[in-house]
Amino acid sequence: MTTLVVCLDRTDDVGRKTGLRSPVVGWEAVRALVTDVGLADPEDSGVNSLLETLRVAQSLRDENEDVVVAVVSGDRESMVSADRSVARQVDDLMAAHDPDSAVVVIDSAEDERLVPIVESRVQVDSVDRVVVRQARDIESTYYLLKQFLADEELRQTVLVPIGLTLLVFPMLAWFVGPAEGAAAITTVIGLFLLYKGFSVDEVVTGLALQIRESLYSGQVSVVTYAVAAGLTLVGVFVGVLGVSNLEEPSGVVLPAVQFAFDSAPWLAAAALTASAGRLLDEAIGEEPIGSSYLNLPFIVVAVGLVVRGFSAYFLEQQALIESVQVPAIELGVLSIDTFGITAGERLALYVVSAIVVSLVGAKVAATFSGDTDRTVLEDVTPESGLTDGGPRSQPADDQDAGRDESDTDSGRGNEEDSGPDYPR
Repeated sequence: MTTLVVCLDRTDDVGRKTGLRSPVVGWEAVRALVTDVGLADPEDSGVNSLLETLRVAQSLRDENEDVVVAVVSGDRESMVSADRSVARQVDDLMAAHDPDSAVVVIDSAEDERLVPIVESRVQVDSVDRVVVRQARDIESTYYLLKQFLADEELRQTVLVPIGLTLLVFPMLAWFVGPAEGAAAITTVIGLFLLYKGFSVDEVVTGLALQIRESLYSGQVSVVTYAVAAGLTLVGVFVGVLGVSNLEEPSGVVLPAVQFAFDSAPWLAAAALTASAGRLLDEAIGEEPIGSSYLNLPFIVVAVGLVVRGFSAYFLEQQALIESVQVPAIELGVLSIDTFGITAGERLALYVVSAIVVSLVGAKVAATFSGDTDRTVLEDVTPESGLTDGGPRSQPADDQDAGRDESDTDSGRGNEEDSGPDYPR
């Protein structure tokens, strides 16, 4: 009595992962196939189906039965072609081995649809459904939790806030009430999430490292940054003081304009000091000065003039500041009487001055920066034979010569590298 132990694979996972064509017949062939499929995809349940096929065949051999072990796979084009491919392979097995019965091994509901095809050709004594004994989602969650608990940074980021919340909330609920305690806890959690979400910790860490490197390297910008911070505080203080001197300020626009008018010179001086320090660091260094560092102080002055001019215009319109009065000037025979500058004329003067300063900065940056050297190098680079699009095209004669040489070299390489083709 000959029994066919056949493993069915409708979607041809075996052929897709190993490159082998079915049917695969024989004990040694199927055992080698287990290794190939396991190496290609260790998580595939087909490995368990193949092992179950070998186990069933071994148990039948122990009972002194003639056993034929085979693996039959379908086609990947469509389900109909897959079923027809399985039918043809089963017919070939029946013609070659003429089994009296069959034991079918499957591992999914998709493969179970092939059982009637086998039953129509041979008596099926048993259908062995392989179920892998593991809950994949639960097991994956378990390993994720283990990895999470093994990561110190994640523990400090998640577990510590949760633990502090569970400890602090009962005390707050006892002393100030549940509602106040919940509000305080949610406020702290919200601030913590914003702190982590905006990567404030990374910014603070990077700033601290930058300050330390600047201190150890002896950069001039460290001193100028400190001076700029002091000027910024002075500017904020002067602006707040100017807002406090307003008599019954209405709304938000007027105090904001007054703050900008009073603090603009100090804030511009702070930015100018910081940019000057950075410029000195670049000048001390060995590399050429970039145009942005040279142009930045002029841009700062121009922006300060624009802010000062517009804020002065609005304040003069509200009669909060007086118009500019030019005193009388006498220079020999030339004499100029006292005259006043209106708000519009003052604004135009500030804007024109800002434009002039920005143009001067652009000219200075273009004249003294080291970017011209890089421009010259970029202009000369294509002459070397390499461009962004790849190597330059060669003349026809050079191409033919290069083709002949490459063909000769490739032929020689094929002769040297070619070896015997081993069967799979």
